[in-house]
Amino acid sequence: MQSHHTPRKVSVLGAGAWGTAVAIALAARHDVVLWGRSADTMQAMQRDRENAAYLKGYPFPGSLQASADFDAALAHVGADGLLIAATPVAGLRPLLMQLKGRNIPNIVWLCKGFEYDTGLLPHQVVAEVLGDGVPAAVLSGPSFAQEVARGLPCALTVASLSQPLREKVVATVHGANLRLYSCDDVVGVEVGGAVKNIMAIATGVSDGLGLGLNARAALITRGLAEITRLGTALGGQASTFMGLTGMGDLILTCTGDLSRNRRVGLGLAEGKSLDTVVRELGHVAEGVPCAKAVRDLAAKLGVDMPLTNAVAGVLFDGVDPRTMVAALLARDPRGE
Repeated sequence: MQSHHTPRKVSVLGAGAWGTAVAIALAARHDVVLWGRSADTMQAMQRDRENAAYLKGYPFPGSLQASADFDAALAHVGADGLLIAATPVAGLRPLLMQLKGRNIPNIVWLCKGFEYDTGLLPHQVVAEVLGDGVPAAVLSGPSFAQEVARGLPCALTVASLSQPLREKVVATVHGANLRLYSCDDVVGVEVGGAVKNIMAIATGVSDGLGLGLNARAALITRGLAEITRLGTALGGQASTFMGLTGMGDLILTCTGDLSRNRRVGLGLAEGKSLDTVVRELGHVAEGVPCAKAVRDLAAKLGVDMPLTNAVAGVLFDGVDPRTMVAALLARDPRGE
């Protein structure tokens, strides 16, 4: 289904791989500004018409402008455009602090995870910094940046308590090869997007140790059960975890070779140290800090999360990956 709406003004704040991919995809139909902090980097992008550092080989459409001018990026969307925050979780609060007190029409964020030191979900960080006055939404789902930048088909979910903002995001994003679904379960969408990264590390370890496809399927399935337990304890709807931002994102991240978190697990299975694995990756792997935040949160809430605990043990407590797998397999039988 094509979107027949008139082109909108969109500003994407954050010029990593995913922010750039979303900007490229939306610039096929809209007038888009991609903002990044470094003036030199953004000038190079504007000149070379690509993001050489994070998404090399994917040319910018003519309607995509790269800029390091924050005021101009905000002015671009005006009162009717769409403002998209495309930082990692760690960069969300600093970006929101820059937006605080400014006149912005809305905020839509793409990051997946819990804030490291507070354990807050992104929507809680947004509410804490911007208050409840700004219409806010999360856009999430199974999506590799390279595929979206190439124009391959992708389905995403926008979640917001604001129906007008949900409708605006759908009208702006849905079309061509991007398919959009919407719901009001912000917590469920965010928990699914965050915790699946931990499960991808676990499946990466399993695959790296050569444990086979049966083991991988078991890990993904039990991982989904674990995500659902935490998500419903936090107020999410169980049905959300069966959808794109739950099962969909989990399957992609656990099995796709483009998954950074899966590659962390593969590296750990090879016996590399976490520092080495992260350095070789060169990108943020959100599952690493997320494992720590989720382990603490689950303990506080009394939610049973054996896979998360096992991954955190390997990442932070020096547990050998083989020992981790053996411990998981040795758990007492129980009802599913």
